[in-house]
Amino acid sequence: MAPSRLRIGTRASQLALWQANWTKSQLEQRYPGIVVELVKIKTMGDKILDVPLAQVGGKGLFVKEIEEAMLRGEIDLAVHSMKDVPTEFPDGLGLVATTEREDPRDAFIADGITFSQLRQGARIGTSALRRQAQLLKARPDLEMVIIRGNVETRIRKLKEDNLDAVILAAAGLNRLGFTDVISELLPTDFSIPAIGQGALGLECRLDAAATIEALAFLNHADTAAAVAAERALLKCCEGGCQVPIAAHGTVSGGTLTLVGFIASVDGSQTVRDTLSGPASDAVQLGTQLAERLLEAGGKQILETVYQRELGH
Repeated sequence: MAPSRLRIGTRASQLALWQANWTKSQLEQRYPGIVVELVKIKTMGDKILDVPLAQVGGKGLFVKEIEEAMLRGEIDLAVHSMKDVPTEFPDGLGLVATTEREDPRDAFIADGITFSQLRQGARIGTSALRRQAQLLKARPDLEMVIIRGNVETRIRKLKEDNLDAVILAAAGLNRLGFTDVISELLPTDFSIPAIGQGALGLECRLDAAATIEALAFLNHADTAAAVAAERALLKCCEGGCQVPIAAHGTVSGGTLTLVGFIASVDGSQTVRDTLSGPASDAVQLGTQLAERLLEAGGKQILETVYQRELGH
């Protein structure tokens, strides 16, 4: 029996509201008569917009205040972009559903040109060290400009900040109806996506049995397995800061294939590997691939990244 009322905690950004409203409509279709309310919560990540994420704490910045509201009983569930969710949850909270993944690729936005047509020394706007490292590996001449803000703000920065291109997740652009600004979708073997990119995660209190049951229909088994493997790799590799780590899992016929990547921020040192196995062993596969990457030089790369880039 579904609860008669559910309160969804969400950030107030356009994309977060789209994701929360999508979840709301799914619940209303599934359970006629249910009352679903959105509760807007401002997170630290929404307040600090002039500093790269890596320097102010990385992933947890977009979820901490929402999780605190859930623990206080002010909201019943949260809808997150999986790429923003830390690998550890506070006691009493957990991920209970992972939705079917949208396009996981990175989108290249430029004025009518593709990545291969970029001029020497072109200026690229991005918010992620992962993207920066992979693009610099391909083109060391590029100048990377860290940009923050919501999707629309970042698209505007192409003109406002005199950039040659901006890289954003295709999923967010598709969800908000900005597909027409995409010049090119970068293949996942060229720009490996962020952990969880394109998938939404539903988090709630682990003692809320009725809520967990009500959300179960939104879980997409193949996506959940792929994202679980990606997150296991991340958890094994790092302590929660934003570092140049990428992983992308795909499931076909019960077999999960996971690609993992660790790089220095300038892309000059990289380690990459692939592993396949049963989707039911997702966490084990992610951990195993992480260990292989760390042994192959990833550990030294990450230690240098932590010391130099993040001031740890």
